[in-house]
Amino acid sequence: MGWVLKKTIVMVGMMGAGKTSVGKAVAAQLGVAFRDSDAEIEAAANMSVADIFARDGEPFFRERETRVIRRLLEEEPCVLSTGGGAFLSARNRQMITDKGVSVWLNADLEVLWNRVRHRDTRPLLRTANPFATLSGLFEARVPIYAQADLSVISEAGCSVNDMGARVVRALETRPDVLEVVA
Repeated sequence: MGWVLKKTIVMVGMMGAGKTSVGKAVAAQLGVAFRDSDAEIEAAANMSVADIFARDGEPFFRERETRVIRRLLEEEPCVLSTGGGAFLSARNRQMITDKGVSVWLNADLEVLWNRVRHRDTRPLLRTANPFATLSGLFEARVPIYAQADLSVISEAGCSVNDMGARVVRALETRPDVLEVVA
């Protein structure tokens, strides 16, 4: 059994949900390219997302992010991982709905905290109380992520490959996105 990918799969969700690692697993399982909007922005700017935030501010970064997502949605269908804030923009959500399919990796706050608390690569968590910041972001963003086309539960103890398989099974319910071929 194989698949034909008809639209780009856009991984959305909170930082630590697994958008990049699970996205790579999904791409490998489907035999398609994997792209990462943050990596594309970093390559174009020749600096990290954290440095872009620090130098140019979040609004500048978000504008670049929208441009990159638009460009990638116009290219060959692939699996696209986006930054945690990308889906918050109504303009980005509409573009993704029109040209691709959004998959929310839905992880609870405890799982997310356990995944991000020992890393200092998250510009939004460089605060006096990173857990409170993450909790606030979680509460504000979950209702928006819930607007995604598909939701797949991301829980502790589930391997990246198993998560990838869960996403593929969810996508198989959408023949407009993923056609199963014998």
